[in-house]
Amino acid sequence: MALIKMSRAKWKGPYFKENLILKNNSTKNNEIFTESRSSIIIPNLIGSTINVHNGKNFLKVKITENMIGRKLGEFSPTRKRFSFKKLKINK
Repeated sequence: MALIKMSRAKWKGPYFKENLILKNNSTKNNEIFTESRSSIIIPNLIGSTINVHNGKNFLKVKITENMIGRKLGEFSPTRKRFSFKKLKINK
């Protein structure tokens, strides 16, 4: 069963928090803290660093041209990598 990704209606435009743009213009070092993982990256944010909350802490995301049109949450994983621990065998 394939998952169908529903996109936002074109007449509504991309979803992003307006305070991201306001903070981007007002900060000196272009570093913004946000919890809005569902916001779409727009061209105005290129070159800035956004700290995206993943549920526990903030992860730095440097915005580049390749990221335009994607969501902020795609670049801050919420789960840790899992690896099996090796057992010590005494001989």
